[in-house]
Amino acid sequence: MLSTIFGVDFSGAKLAGRNIWVARLEAHKKKSRAAYQLAELTSLEKLCGTAEREPALAHLVERIAQSRQALWALDFPFGLPVEVVKDGVHWHGQVDWLRAWGEDAYGLGLECLRRAKALGGQMHIRRLTDTEAKTPFDCYHYRIIYQTFYGMRDVLGPLLKHRRTSILPFHYRRLAKAERVLVEACPSSTLKRLGLPHQNYKQAQGGPLTLKRLRTRRAILDGLAHQVEIGPRERRVIMRNGGGDALDAVIAAVGGAHAWADADHRRIARHPRYPREGRLYV
Repeated sequence: MLSTIFGVDFSGAKLAGRNIWVARLEAHKKKSRAAYQLAELTSLEKLCGTAEREPALAHLVERIAQSRQALWALDFPFGLPVEVVKDGVHWHGQVDWLRAWGEDAYGLGLECLRRAKALGGQMHIRRLTDTEAKTPFDCYHYRIIYQTFYGMRDVLGPLLKHRRTSILPFHYRRLAKAERVLVEACPSSTLKRLGLPHQNYKQAQGGPLTLKRLRTRRAILDGLAHQVEIGPRERRVIMRNGGGDALDAVIAAVGGAHAWADADHRRIARHPRYPREGRLYV
């Protein structure tokens, strides 16, 4: 059903479009050791003409909504742990809760910390899927809360009204008639699953990559070669993108494609926690 795979490395920053990258994989039509070929790799800023968060995310939503037979693997948490959400609130209610916070993503993170502390246990509660996939952070950590907030509110939120859009694991009932499917990705977790280096490939300060980071990226690309064919132009883009966002978009797509094909969807749909707080497809 899904012939095109998109991977999105996400950002909730004010200039989000600059750091959000979109990778598009198409099924390989020629005989190749790789199942997919990388057909597109572009920053959202280039796609929509601005880096400003609001119009950039609106453009991403529109592109998702216009896609057909597509799987979208997006690198941001799709939900909050049930422990920090009021009893009885379903996942759609989480999205509504985020809307009530205006632009105060940081304040939402503090409220999650307050609720976790009130329970008497650890302040940073991980969802079950975060523990299983060994994610670097919980989904309301100060380093990730802006991704969680703007991803859930400004990307998933507008797409809820599209009946042909299935956001998993919350919308398995929509799946039979869905034209597009959205799943939560985590490039770091995908690299761990593949046994590839998951550190020392990002260089946020810019400039030419250090030798260590060059070697790490080459090792990752070599490890992905049996999954996706990456042409010389796209390989140069990946090697020149200091923050590693372009590479993460490709990894998100690869992980999403594998998980979509390999997952026990019936079990996930019936799980006591996944449909309430989300699940990673890595």
